Amino acid sequence: MKISIGVYIFSIFITSFCWAAIELPNVIGSNMVLQRDLPVPIWGFGEPGEKVSVNFAGQSKNATTNEKGDWMVHLDKLSESFTPSTLVIKGTNEIKLENILVGEVWICSGQSNMEWGVKQSLNAQEEIAAANHPTIRIFNVPGHTVHPIPQRKGRGQWEVCSPQSIPGFSAVGYAFGRRIQQSINVPVGLIGSNWGGTRIEPWTTVGGFKSVPELSNLADQAASYKSDSKIGAGSPSAIYNSMVHPLTPFALRGAIWYQGESNGNEGESYYQKKHALVNGWREAFQNPNLAFYWTQLCSWDHGNLLKKGSPDKNAWARDWGPLREAQFKALDIPNSGMAVIIDLADAHNPGDIHPRNKQDVGWRLAQWALHQTYGKKELIPSGPLLAKQEIEKDKIRLSFNYAGRGLMVGEKKGTEPTKPLQNGKLAEFEITGADKKWFPADAQIEGQQVIVSSPQVKRPVAVRYAYYICPIRANLYNQEGLPASPFRTDNW
Repeated sequence: MKISIGVYIFSIFITSFCWAAIELPNVIGSNMVLQRDLPVPIWGFGEPGEKVSVNFAGQSKNATTNEKGDWMVHLDKLSESFTPSTLVIKGTNEIKLENILVGEVWICSGQSNMEWGVKQSLNAQEEIAAANHPTIRIFNVPGHTVHPIPQRKGRGQWEVCSPQSIPGFSAVGYAFGRRIQQSINVPVGLIGSNWGGTRIEPWTTVGGFKSVPELSNLADQAASYKSDSKIGAGSPSAIYNSMVHPLTPFALRGAIWYQGESNGNEGESYYQKKHALVNGWREAFQNPNLAFYWTQLCSWDHGNLLKKGSPDKNAWARDWGPLREAQFKALDIPNSGMAVIIDLADAHNPGDIHPRNKQDVGWRLAQWALHQTYGKKELIPSGPLLAKQEIEKDKIRLSFNYAGRGLMVGEKKGTEPTKPLQNGKLAEFEITGADKKWFPADAQIEGQQVIVSSPQVKRPVAVRYAYYICPIRANLYNQEGLPASPFRTDNW
Protein backbone atom coordinates (compact mmCIF):
# COMPACT_ATOMS: atom_id res chain seq x y z
CA MET A 1 0.00 0.00 0.00
CA LYS A 2 1.33 3.42 -0.95
CA ILE A 3 1.31 6.30 1.53
CA SER A 4 1.16 9.77 0.12
CA ILE A 5 3.94 12.20 0.99
CA GLY A 6 1.41 14.48 2.66
CA VAL A 7 0.15 11.74 4.98
CA TYR A 8 3.75 10.72 5.77
CA ILE A 9 4.75 14.25 6.74
CA PHE A 10 1.60 14.63 8.83
CA SER A 11 2.35 11.40 10.70
CA ILE A 12 5.87 12.64 11.49
CA PHE A 13 4.39 15.93 12.71
CA ILE A 14 1.98 14.13 15.04
CA THR A 15 4.67 11.76 16.33
CA SER A 16 7.03 14.63 17.05
CA PHE A 17 4.47 16.41 19.21
CA CYS A 18 2.77 13.53 20.96
CA TRP A 19 5.11 14.18 23.92
CA ALA A 20 5.38 17.67 25.32
CA ALA A 21 8.83 18.95 26.19
CA ILE A 22 9.87 18.68 29.83
CA GLU A 23 9.50 22.05 31.57
CA LEU A 24 10.86 23.35 34.86
CA PRO A 25 9.61 25.88 37.38
CA ASN A 26 11.55 29.12 37.04
CA VAL A 27 13.18 28.67 40.44
CA ILE A 28 15.16 25.73 39.06
CA GLY A 29 17.61 27.30 36.65
CA SER A 30 21.16 28.17 35.70
CA ASN A 31 23.16 30.18 38.27
CA MET A 32 21.17 28.79 41.21
CA VAL A 33 22.50 27.62 44.56
CA LEU A 34 21.32 24.21 45.77
CA GLN A 35 20.97 23.64 49.50
CA ARG A 36 23.71 21.58 51.11
CA ASP A 37 23.15 18.79 53.68
CA LEU A 38 19.45 18.31 52.87
CA PRO A 39 17.68 16.17 50.27
CA VAL A 40 17.19 18.43 47.23
CA PRO A 41 13.93 18.20 45.25
CA ILE A 42 14.15 18.71 41.50
CA TRP A 43 10.79 18.76 39.77
CA GLY A 44 8.93 19.81 36.66
CA PHE A 45 6.17 19.10 34.19
CA GLY A 46 5.63 17.00 31.06
CA GLU A 47 3.16 14.58 29.54
CA PRO A 48 1.68 11.79 31.71
CA GLY A 49 3.86 8.68 31.67
CA GLU A 50 7.00 10.41 30.41
CA LYS A 51 10.37 9.10 31.63
CA VAL A 52 12.70 11.69 33.16
CA SER A 53 16.30 11.47 34.36
CA VAL A 54 18.23 14.00 36.44
CA ASN A 55 22.03 14.01 36.67
CA PHE A 56 24.08 16.19 39.00
CA ALA A 57 27.34 15.86 40.95
CA GLY A 58 27.71 12.18 40.14
CA GLN A 59 24.12 11.37 41.07
CA SER A 60 21.54 10.03 38.63
CA LYS A 61 17.86 9.99 39.59
CA ASN A 62 14.87 8.81 37.54
CA ALA A 63 11.17 9.52 37.60
CA THR A 64 8.01 9.04 35.56
CA THR A 65 5.46 11.81 35.25
CA ASN A 66 2.14 11.15 36.96
CA GLU A 67 -1.32 11.43 35.47
CA LYS A 68 -1.14 15.23 35.73
CA GLY A 69 2.26 15.36 34.06
CA ASP A 70 4.13 16.22 37.27
CA TRP A 71 7.41 14.61 38.24
CA MET A 72 9.94 14.97 41.05
CA VAL A 73 13.20 13.42 42.17
CA HIS A 74 15.26 14.06 45.29
CA LEU A 75 19.00 14.39 45.05
CA ASP A 76 20.86 12.91 48.00
CA LYS A 77 22.45 15.36 50.42
CA LEU A 78 25.08 17.52 48.75
CA SER A 79 28.25 19.03 50.18
CA GLU A 80 29.01 22.72 49.68
CA SER A 81 30.82 23.49 46.48
CA PHE A 82 32.28 26.65 44.99
CA THR A 83 32.96 24.81 41.73
CA PRO A 84 30.32 25.65 39.10
CA SER A 85 28.53 22.48 38.00
CA THR A 86 25.96 21.47 35.38
CA LEU A 87 22.63 19.80 36.06
CA VAL A 88 21.20 17.77 33.16
CA ILE A 89 17.54 16.80 32.85
CA LYS A 90 16.43 14.46 30.08
CA GLY A 91 12.95 13.58 28.99
CA THR A 92 11.67 13.92 25.46
CA ASN A 93 14.03 16.88 25.40
CA GLU A 94 17.25 17.71 27.26
CA ILE A 95 17.80 20.68 29.56
CA LYS A 96 21.25 21.74 30.76
CA LEU A 97 21.48 24.14 33.69
CA GLU A 98 24.89 25.75 34.08
CA ASN A 99 26.96 27.51 36.75
CA ILE A 100 25.32 25.87 39.77
CA LEU A 101 26.83 26.07 43.26
CA VAL A 102 25.96 24.25 46.48
CA GLY A 103 25.63 26.10 49.78
CA GLU A 104 22.96 27.80 51.88
CA VAL A 105 19.62 29.03 50.53
CA TRP A 106 17.23 31.49 52.20
CA ILE A 107 13.95 33.10 51.19
CA CYS A 108 13.57 36.83 52.01
CA SER A 109 9.94 37.91 52.19
CA GLY A 110 7.48 40.44 53.55
CA GLN A 111 6.10 43.85 52.73
CA SER A 112 7.82 47.05 51.64
CA ASN A 113 10.61 47.18 54.21
CA MET A 114 11.83 43.82 52.92
CA GLU A 115 11.08 44.76 49.31
CA TRP A 116 13.09 48.01 49.64
CA GLY A 117 15.98 47.66 47.21
CA VAL A 118 19.69 48.22 47.71
CA LYS A 119 19.40 51.29 45.50
CA GLN A 120 17.00 52.82 48.05
CA SER A 121 19.03 52.10 51.18
CA LEU A 122 21.78 54.03 52.94
CA ASN A 123 25.05 54.41 51.06
CA ALA A 124 23.40 53.00 47.95
CA GLN A 125 26.13 53.92 45.47
CA GLU A 126 28.88 52.41 47.61
CA GLU A 127 26.84 49.28 48.32
CA ILE A 128 26.08 48.71 44.64
CA ALA A 129 29.64 49.33 43.50
CA ALA A 130 30.96 46.79 46.03
CA ALA A 131 28.35 44.10 45.26
CA ASN A 132 30.71 41.86 43.33
CA HIS A 133 29.99 38.52 45.00
CA PRO A 134 30.06 35.66 42.48
CA THR A 135 29.28 33.09 45.18
CA ILE A 136 26.06 34.88 46.16
CA ARG A 137 23.17 34.22 43.81
CA ILE A 138 19.84 36.08 43.83
CA PHE A 139 16.40 35.19 42.54
CA ASN A 140 13.77 37.93 42.63
CA VAL A 141 10.09 37.15 42.06
CA PRO A 142 9.04 40.04 39.78
CA GLY A 143 5.84 42.00 39.97
CA HIS A 144 2.90 41.74 42.36
CA THR A 145 0.47 38.96 41.52
CA VAL A 146 -2.31 36.97 43.16
CA HIS A 147 -4.19 33.82 42.31
CA PRO A 148 -7.06 31.92 43.93
CA ILE A 149 -5.32 28.54 43.59
CA PRO A 150 -1.64 27.54 43.93
CA GLN A 151 0.38 28.11 40.77
CA ARG A 152 3.18 25.89 39.49
CA LYS A 153 5.79 27.58 37.32
CA GLY A 154 6.15 31.11 38.63
CA ARG A 155 8.33 33.95 37.40
CA GLY A 156 11.90 35.11 37.89
CA GLN A 157 15.42 33.89 37.23
CA TRP A 158 18.66 33.29 39.11
CA GLU A 159 21.42 35.87 38.70
CA VAL A 160 24.96 36.18 39.96
CA CYS A 161 25.24 38.95 42.55
CA SER A 162 26.93 41.91 40.89
CA PRO A 163 26.66 45.70 40.68
CA GLN A 164 24.37 45.15 37.70
CA SER A 165 21.98 42.67 39.36
CA ILE A 166 21.81 43.88 42.97
CA PRO A 167 20.23 47.40 42.83
CA GLY A 168 16.60 46.23 42.86
CA PHE A 169 17.07 43.26 45.19
CA SER A 170 15.99 43.40 48.84
CA ALA A 171 18.53 45.46 50.79
CA VAL A 172 17.74 43.54 53.98
CA GLY A 173 18.08 40.22 52.17
CA TYR A 174 21.37 41.25 50.58
CA ALA A 175 22.86 42.47 53.88
CA PHE A 176 21.76 39.23 55.54
CA GLY A 177 23.14 36.99 52.80
CA ARG A 178 26.41 38.86 52.55
CA ARG A 179 27.11 38.45 56.26
CA ILE A 180 26.18 34.74 56.16
CA GLN A 181 28.47 34.16 53.17
CA GLN A 182 31.39 36.00 54.71
CA SER A 183 30.94 34.36 58.12
CA ILE A 184 30.62 30.70 57.15
CA ASN A 185 32.35 30.84 53.74
CA VAL A 186 29.91 28.88 51.60
CA PRO A 187 27.90 29.94 48.54
CA VAL A 188 24.60 31.60 49.42
CA GLY A 189 21.36 31.72 47.43
CA LEU A 190 18.76 34.39 48.21
CA ILE A 191 15.17 34.27 46.97
CA GLY A 192 13.18 37.50 47.22
CA SER A 193 9.38 37.47 47.17
CA ASN A 194 7.86 40.70 48.50
CA TRP A 195 4.95 43.08 48.13
CA GLY A 196 4.69 46.45 49.86
CA GLY A 197 1.60 47.27 51.89
CA THR A 198 0.43 43.68 52.28
CA ARG A 199 -0.94 41.91 55.32
CA ILE A 200 0.27 38.57 56.63
CA GLU A 201 -2.90 36.65 55.67
CA PRO A 202 -2.38 36.57 51.89
CA TRP A 203 1.12 35.11 52.42
CA THR A 204 -0.20 32.20 54.50
CA THR A 205 -1.16 28.76 53.22
CA VAL A 206 -4.50 27.05 53.76
CA GLY A 207 -2.66 24.40 55.75
CA GLY A 208 -1.09 27.08 57.92
CA PHE A 209 -4.48 28.54 58.79
CA LYS A 210 -5.81 25.06 59.53
CA SER A 211 -2.97 24.48 62.00
CA VAL A 212 -4.27 27.28 64.26
CA PRO A 213 -7.86 26.63 65.49
CA GLU A 214 -8.56 30.34 66.03
CA LEU A 215 -8.03 30.94 62.30
CA SER A 216 -10.44 28.33 60.98
CA ASN A 217 -12.57 30.99 59.29
CA LEU A 218 -9.58 32.10 57.20
CA ALA A 219 -8.80 28.47 56.36
CA ASP A 220 -12.37 27.94 55.17
CA GLN A 221 -12.30 31.12 53.10
CA ALA A 222 -9.04 30.28 51.33
CA ALA A 223 -10.02 26.64 50.82
CA SER A 224 -13.26 27.68 49.13
CA TYR A 225 -11.60 29.41 46.17
CA LYS A 226 -12.12 28.08 42.67
CA SER A 227 -9.92 28.91 39.70
CA ASP A 228 -12.26 31.76 38.74
CA SER A 229 -12.86 33.13 42.24
CA LYS A 230 -12.44 36.87 42.54
CA ILE A 231 -9.67 37.64 45.02
CA GLY A 232 -7.39 40.55 45.77
CA ALA A 233 -4.09 41.38 47.44
CA GLY A 234 -5.70 41.14 50.87
CA SER A 235 -7.39 37.78 50.36
CA PRO A 236 -6.09 34.92 52.50
CA SER A 237 -3.49 32.79 50.66
CA ALA A 238 -3.80 34.86 47.46
CA ILE A 239 -0.18 36.08 47.32
CA TYR A 240 1.19 32.78 48.57
CA ASN A 241 -0.57 30.96 45.73
CA SER A 242 1.09 33.13 43.08
CA MET A 243 4.40 34.35 44.52
CA VAL A 244 5.52 31.61 46.93
CA HIS A 245 3.91 28.31 45.95
CA PRO A 246 5.77 28.15 42.60
CA LEU A 247 8.98 28.17 44.66
CA THR A 248 7.98 25.11 46.69
CA PRO A 249 9.44 22.71 47.59
CA PHE A 250 12.85 24.20 46.69
CA ALA A 251 15.27 23.13 49.43
CA LEU A 252 15.89 26.00 51.86
CA ARG A 253 17.75 26.45 55.11
CA GLY A 254 15.42 29.17 56.28
CA ALA A 255 13.35 32.30 55.83
CA ILE A 256 13.72 35.91 56.92
CA TRP A 257 10.56 37.97 57.22
CA TYR A 258 9.92 41.73 57.58
CA GLN A 259 6.21 42.47 57.77
CA GLY A 260 3.62 43.72 60.22
CA GLU A 261 3.01 47.37 59.46
CA SER A 262 -0.18 46.50 57.59
CA ASN A 263 -1.37 44.44 60.58
CA GLY A 264 -0.28 47.20 62.98
CA ASN A 265 -3.56 47.41 64.91
CA GLU A 266 -3.41 43.77 66.01
CA GLY A 267 -2.07 41.92 69.02
CA GLU A 268 -2.89 38.33 69.92
CA SER A 269 -4.37 37.66 66.48
CA TYR A 270 -1.01 38.48 64.85
CA TYR A 271 0.68 36.01 67.17
CA GLN A 272 -1.73 33.35 65.90
CA LYS A 273 -1.16 34.37 62.28
CA LYS A 274 2.63 34.23 62.71
CA HIS A 275 2.27 30.62 63.85
CA ALA A 276 0.08 29.89 60.84
CA LEU A 277 2.56 31.49 58.45
CA VAL A 278 5.52 29.51 59.77
CA ASN A 279 3.61 26.22 60.03
CA GLY A 280 2.33 26.59 56.48
CA TRP A 281 5.70 27.45 54.92
CA ARG A 282 7.45 24.62 56.75
CA GLU A 283 4.89 22.22 55.33
CA ALA A 284 5.02 23.72 51.83
CA PHE A 285 8.82 23.66 51.64
CA GLN A 286 8.85 20.14 53.11
CA ASN A 287 11.20 21.22 55.88
CA PRO A 288 9.78 21.01 59.43
CA ASN A 289 13.02 22.54 60.74
CA LEU A 290 12.98 25.53 58.39
CA ALA A 291 14.62 28.36 60.33
CA PHE A 292 12.39 31.43 60.55
CA TYR A 293 13.70 34.83 61.63
CA TRP A 294 11.62 37.99 61.55
CA THR A 295 12.04 41.69 62.19
CA GLN A 296 10.17 43.46 64.94
CA LEU A 297 8.74 46.78 63.77
CA CYS A 298 10.89 49.88 64.01
CA SER A 299 9.85 53.16 65.65
CA TRP A 300 7.53 55.23 63.48
CA ASP A 301 6.30 58.74 64.20
CA HIS A 302 2.80 58.22 62.90
CA GLY A 303 1.32 61.63 62.16
CA ASN A 304 4.65 63.40 62.85
CA LEU A 305 3.52 64.05 66.42
CA LEU A 306 7.10 64.43 67.61
CA LYS A 307 7.60 67.32 65.21
CA LYS A 308 4.35 68.83 66.43
CA GLY A 309 5.59 68.61 70.00
CA SER A 310 2.63 66.54 71.16
CA PRO A 311 3.10 65.44 74.80
CA ASP A 312 0.09 63.13 74.64
CA LYS A 313 1.31 59.69 73.72
CA ASN A 314 -1.98 58.09 74.70
CA ALA A 315 -3.82 59.29 71.60
CA TRP A 316 -1.59 57.10 69.51
CA ALA A 317 0.58 55.33 72.05
CA ARG A 318 -0.68 51.79 71.91
CA ASP A 319 -0.56 51.44 68.13
CA TRP A 320 2.12 48.83 67.38
CA GLY A 321 2.76 48.12 71.06
CA PRO A 322 0.56 45.00 71.01
CA LEU A 323 1.83 44.11 67.53
CA ARG A 324 5.47 44.18 68.67
CA GLU A 325 4.41 42.20 71.73
CA ALA A 326 2.83 39.56 69.47
CA GLN A 327 6.05 39.39 67.46
CA PHE A 328 7.98 38.94 70.72
CA LYS A 329 5.55 36.29 72.01
CA ALA A 330 5.86 34.30 68.75
CA LEU A 331 9.41 33.41 69.78
CA ASP A 332 7.79 30.32 71.29
CA ILE A 333 7.93 28.94 67.72
CA PRO A 334 10.82 26.44 67.66
CA ASN A 335 13.86 27.41 65.60
CA SER A 336 12.80 31.03 65.28
CA GLY A 337 14.23 34.40 66.21
CA MET A 338 13.42 38.12 66.15
CA ALA A 339 15.69 41.00 65.22
CA VAL A 340 14.86 44.03 67.36
CA ILE A 341 15.27 47.27 65.37
CA ILE A 342 13.39 49.75 67.56
CA ASP A 343 16.42 52.07 67.35
CA LEU A 344 16.90 52.19 63.57
CA ALA A 345 14.43 54.95 62.65
CA ASP A 346 15.99 57.88 60.86
CA ALA A 347 16.66 60.41 63.64
CA HIS A 348 16.05 63.26 61.17
CA ASN A 349 12.87 61.76 59.76
CA PRO A 350 11.19 59.36 62.20
CA GLY A 351 7.95 59.81 60.28
CA ASP A 352 9.33 57.74 57.39
CA ILE A 353 7.90 54.24 57.64
CA HIS A 354 10.82 53.03 55.49
CA PRO A 355 14.03 53.57 57.49
CA ARG A 356 16.96 53.55 55.07
CA ASN A 357 19.33 51.66 57.34
CA LYS A 358 18.70 48.16 56.01
CA GLN A 359 22.30 47.11 56.65
CA ASP A 360 21.79 46.76 60.40
CA VAL A 361 18.46 44.99 59.89
CA GLY A 362 20.10 42.31 57.75
CA TRP A 363 23.08 42.15 60.12
CA ARG A 364 20.84 41.52 63.14
CA LEU A 365 18.82 38.85 61.34
CA ALA A 366 22.11 37.19 60.40
CA GLN A 367 23.16 37.37 64.06
CA TRP A 368 20.27 35.05 64.90
CA ALA A 369 21.05 32.70 62.02
CA LEU A 370 24.74 32.51 62.83
CA HIS A 371 24.04 31.79 66.50
CA GLN A 372 21.13 29.39 66.19
CA THR A 373 21.30 27.86 62.71
CA TYR A 374 25.05 27.78 62.22
CA GLY A 375 26.10 27.06 65.79
CA LYS A 376 28.17 30.15 66.57
CA LYS A 377 27.16 30.10 70.21
CA GLU A 378 29.73 32.72 71.14
CA LEU A 379 27.48 35.30 69.47
CA ILE A 380 24.64 36.80 71.49
CA PRO A 381 21.72 36.57 69.04
CA SER A 382 19.59 39.38 70.39
CA GLY A 383 19.36 42.40 72.56
CA PRO A 384 17.79 42.01 76.02
CA LEU A 385 14.43 40.23 76.05
CA LEU A 386 12.38 40.50 79.23
CA ALA A 387 12.41 37.31 81.31
CA LYS A 388 10.63 38.28 84.53
CA GLN A 389 9.82 41.02 87.02
CA GLU A 390 10.11 40.91 90.80
CA ILE A 391 8.32 43.48 92.98
CA GLU A 392 10.53 44.74 95.83
CA LYS A 393 8.45 47.12 97.98
CA ASP A 394 8.40 50.41 96.02
CA LYS A 395 10.57 49.10 93.16
CA ILE A 396 10.37 46.52 90.40
CA ARG A 397 13.42 44.48 89.42
CA LEU A 398 13.55 43.30 85.79
CA SER A 399 15.62 40.38 84.53
CA PHE A 400 16.45 39.67 80.90
CA ASN A 401 17.51 36.93 78.57
CA TYR A 402 20.40 37.84 76.25
CA ALA A 403 21.79 40.45 78.63
CA GLY A 404 25.20 39.36 77.36
CA ARG A 405 28.15 40.92 79.15
CA GLY A 406 25.74 43.27 80.88
CA LEU A 407 23.29 46.07 80.18
CA MET A 408 24.09 49.62 79.15
CA VAL A 409 22.59 52.91 78.10
CA GLY A 410 23.45 53.05 74.42
CA GLU A 411 23.40 55.40 71.48
CA LYS A 412 23.02 54.29 67.86
CA LYS A 413 23.82 56.64 64.99
CA GLY A 414 23.30 55.49 61.43
CA THR A 415 25.22 52.36 60.55
CA GLU A 416 27.90 53.03 63.16
CA PRO A 417 28.21 50.50 66.00
CA THR A 418 26.23 51.27 69.15
CA LYS A 419 28.25 53.22 71.72
CA PRO A 420 27.77 53.49 75.49
CA LEU A 421 26.22 56.82 76.41
CA GLN A 422 28.37 58.18 79.19
CA ASN A 423 26.29 59.39 82.15
CA GLY A 424 23.20 58.53 80.12
CA LYS A 425 19.84 57.80 81.68
CA LEU A 426 17.46 55.07 80.58
CA ALA A 427 14.34 56.41 78.90
CA GLU A 428 10.89 55.20 77.82
CA PHE A 429 10.15 53.28 81.05
CA GLU A 430 6.74 53.64 82.69
CA ILE A 431 5.43 52.23 85.96
CA THR A 432 1.98 51.81 87.52
CA GLY A 433 0.22 50.66 90.62
CA ALA A 434 -3.03 48.77 90.94
CA ASP A 435 -4.93 51.90 89.89
CA LYS A 436 -3.51 51.45 86.36
CA LYS A 437 -2.27 55.02 86.20
CA TRP A 438 1.03 55.14 84.34
CA PHE A 439 3.90 57.45 85.25
CA PRO A 440 7.35 58.03 83.74
CA ALA A 441 9.78 55.89 85.69
CA ASP A 442 13.33 56.14 86.90
CA ALA A 443 15.27 53.11 85.64
CA GLN A 444 18.73 52.12 86.86
CA ILE A 445 20.99 49.37 85.55
CA GLU A 446 22.42 46.87 88.03
CA GLY A 447 24.63 44.50 86.06
CA GLN A 448 22.23 42.39 84.04
CA GLN A 449 19.06 43.77 85.63
CA VAL A 450 17.11 47.03 85.66
CA ILE A 451 15.51 48.53 88.78
CA VAL A 452 12.42 50.67 88.04
CA SER A 453 10.65 53.08 90.41
CA SER A 454 8.76 56.36 90.69
CA PRO A 455 8.02 58.58 93.72
CA GLN A 456 4.44 58.76 92.40
CA VAL A 457 3.92 54.99 92.65
CA LYS A 458 4.40 53.66 96.17
CA ARG A 459 3.19 50.11 95.47
CA PRO A 460 4.08 49.28 91.86
CA VAL A 461 2.61 46.30 90.06
CA ALA A 462 3.75 46.61 86.44
CA VAL A 463 6.26 48.20 84.08
CA ARG A 464 6.21 49.10 80.41
CA TYR A 465 9.17 49.87 78.18
CA ALA A 466 8.87 51.56 74.78
CA TYR A 467 5.33 50.22 74.50
CA TYR A 468 4.01 52.61 71.88
CA ILE A 469 4.49 53.34 68.22
CA CYS A 470 7.48 55.68 68.30
CA PRO A 471 9.67 55.29 71.40
CA ILE A 472 12.43 57.27 69.73
CA ARG A 473 14.36 57.66 73.01
CA ALA A 474 14.52 53.92 73.78
CA ASN A 475 18.14 53.28 74.78
CA LEU A 476 18.45 50.04 76.74
CA TYR A 477 21.07 47.77 75.14
CA ASN A 478 23.33 44.91 76.06
CA GLN A 479 27.04 45.60 75.90
CA GLU A 480 27.16 43.75 72.60
CA GLY A 481 25.30 46.78 71.19
CA LEU A 482 21.91 45.16 70.53
CA PRO A 483 18.72 46.92 71.69
CA ALA A 484 16.14 45.61 74.12
CA SER A 485 12.73 44.68 72.81
CA PRO A 486 9.77 46.77 73.94
CA PHE A 487 7.68 44.98 76.57
CA ARG A 488 5.06 45.26 79.25
CA THR A 489 4.54 43.21 82.42
CA ASP A 490 0.81 43.93 82.76
CA ASN A 491 -1.94 42.22 80.77
CA TRP A 492 -4.51 45.03 80.64
